[in-house]
Amino acid sequence: MGLLISTGLAAGIGTAPQAVAQSGVVTAQPARAGTAFTQALAEAALADDAVAGFFRDRNYAPFWTAPEGSARRMALLAALDGAGAHGLPMARHDPMTLIRAAQDLRTEGDRARLEVAMTLAMLDYARDVQTGALVPGKVIPSIVREVPLRDRRANLDAFAVADPVTFLKSLPPQSQSYVQLMKAKFELEARIARGGWGPQVGARSLRADETGPAVIALRDRLQAMGYLGRSAAASYDAVLQRAVQAFQTDHGLEATGIAGPETLTQINIDPESRLESVIVALERERWMNIERGKRHIWVNLTDFTAKIIDNGKVTFATRAVIGAPDRDKPTPEFSHRMTYMEVNPDWTVPGGIIRRDYLPKLQANPNALGHLQVIDRRGRVVPRSQINFAGYSAGNFPFNLRQPPGRSNALGLVKFMFPNPYAIYLHDSPEKHLFSRESRAFSSGCVRLNDPFDFAYELLSRQEADPKTVFHRVLDSGRQERISLKEPVPIHLAYFTAFAGPKGRMQYRRDIYGRDAAIFAALKKAGVSPEADRS
Repeated sequence: MGLLISTGLAAGIGTAPQAVAQSGVVTAQPARAGTAFTQALAEAALADDAVAGFFRDRNYAPFWTAPEGSARRMALLAALDGAGAHGLPMARHDPMTLIRAAQDLRTEGDRARLEVAMTLAMLDYARDVQTGALVPGKVIPSIVREVPLRDRRANLDAFAVADPVTFLKSLPPQSQSYVQLMKAKFELEARIARGGWGPQVGARSLRADETGPAVIALRDRLQAMGYLGRSAAASYDAVLQRAVQAFQTDHGLEATGIAGPETLTQINIDPESRLESVIVALERERWMNIERGKRHIWVNLTDFTAKIIDNGKVTFATRAVIGAPDRDKPTPEFSHRMTYMEVNPDWTVPGGIIRRDYLPKLQANPNALGHLQVIDRRGRVVPRSQINFAGYSAGNFPFNLRQPPGRSNALGLVKFMFPNPYAIYLHDSPEKHLFSRESRAFSSGCVRLNDPFDFAYELLSRQEADPKTVFHRVLDSGRQERISLKEPVPIHLAYFTAFAGPKGRMQYRRDIYGRDAAIFAALKKAGVSPEADRS
């Protein structure tokens, strides 16, 4: 579309009346107060404070349709033309709308309105490509992330003094992960154009030494996905087994080398569905277009892991258990700063759990849940014999429930705090058996760690010569005590079903909460069309 953009806009501007030079660009006449162009420009810009202020400060001089505006016009239209490559709504960023407006220029008022239309188009594109086309909390309330919206006037002022192409290229996230997702999008589109990954594997389970059409289909599909080189083998041999293991690793499955039901389900997912995951991941990256911290904690909920990242490298990783997909239990997404750890913590049961799960048990049997103390509003332990549990409802129960510190405590022996309105934190757990599960969504919302002590040592390593001794000195005392982090560590609770692994190969995870499906539906409603993006 590049040639169409170049000739279309120039030809359109060239049709303006006497103020327009025959060369196809507006003559750089000084705008005077009271001229038709100035009046129309002021009126057209009035509805937007940033645009109105920008042109007022320029004394209403033309910005896009002056001779020096040619490079800006071409750069903007090229950027709009490429919006689909970012998985943005082409319907919202259609360069042909501006080209047609330019071709229909007849009056100075038309030219003034085109100035405003192009300015708004640039601002809309900048917002979408910098920080996302959607407002996450409006799509999914449990995404409570603060999107780093840029100041619109600041974007305009920066664009006005910059090389336009360089400026527009600087708007998307500059992270390596965003670049890798863009590459994956292009490769998936190319693969889809070539017919996809071939026939699905028609079997429930396959393993070593088996033969038959299903094994051949498995071989061919793994070849198309890049997990297997050229092969004419018709049996489930050691080479095919290693390819299955590599696939399993990249998809968060136990790398057994056996193509069981879940492995085959993932293998049979079509590239169109993977493309949807990548498009959603690009939008999520734009929501997180922030400085994440040279050292930060990364919890990818779909991957069931918590990692410490130092200068882009994983220096510590552990398995995690996250919130169950039931109502009120999914772990929210947000970013914060971890400031301290609490050793030998007690556990105050969240109000929702009390009302939903525990009060009915106490009403049926006042001696149930014997490991918990009943606490009044002044923090005092109340004997159960003094309470008529049946006399209260979920709406007026005035007590808290508390589990004292100890090895059987629901939080284990340490919790990691980043105080937030959602009462979410990372913690130890006595239920170690859950960490051996492939899918680990069992908690009431907080994130449990398989290796909490090692996690603590790594966090303390920046401030203590012997972090292990410091930690165990407090742990062994049995006292409930805080250890502050001298330098708070940014923590990001994220949800990516598509991301690049350490060697750049794409990895995919299940949409355990159904969030990606809802986001992609919202993107489609906003005008994202993978089919159009591939054309």
